[in-house]
Amino acid sequence: MQIEKITGQKVIQSERVTLRPLQKSDMGLLELYAGDERVAMATRSIPHPLPPGATEAFISRSLAEDRKEDVWAMDGTAAGLGELVGVISLSRMADAPRKSEIGYWVAPVMWHTGLASEAVGALLAANPQGCDTIFAEVFQDNPISARILTNAGFEYLGDAEVFSVARNATVPTWTYLKKLS
Repeated sequence: MQIEKITGQKVIQSERVTLRPLQKSDMGLLELYAGDERVAMATRSIPHPLPPGATEAFISRSLAEDRKEDVWAMDGTAAGLGELVGVISLSRMADAPRKSEIGYWVAPVMWHTGLASEAVGALLAANPQGCDTIFAEVFQDNPISARILTNAGFEYLGDAEVFSVARNATVPTWTYLKKLS
């Protein structure tokens, strides 16, 4: 696939979704879903309302050679679900080689369909960054995302808190880890 050559990221296939690098043509759907207050409020970094240019800047960062985070679109085209039904990412931890943090969100129209679990499982199985440990955090008011992680084999580490741009507040989180090696 051409997009794999552009970013150096693997394209990962699961049953219903293909995890592929973002591309500029994803901008419209990305803006639609990331601009949804329900999605933004479940993340630490998506602002709400989504300011002009934010989506284009995110796609540009995800395609940059010197990026710190590998971002994949959850592409459901093969299963008739749409070109972009969510996003999943691995952020490299600067002070810890072979360790990354996973993050994901799914378009609200696809909630409760198992797509997030499928994408997380596929990304862990592929282990495209060659990690030995993957960390994750979820807001404590989002137990469904916590269940996705525990079902994927993540172990609870403890409580923490993080600032959410959309909420303009510090939010309590649960922190998890999964050993891959």
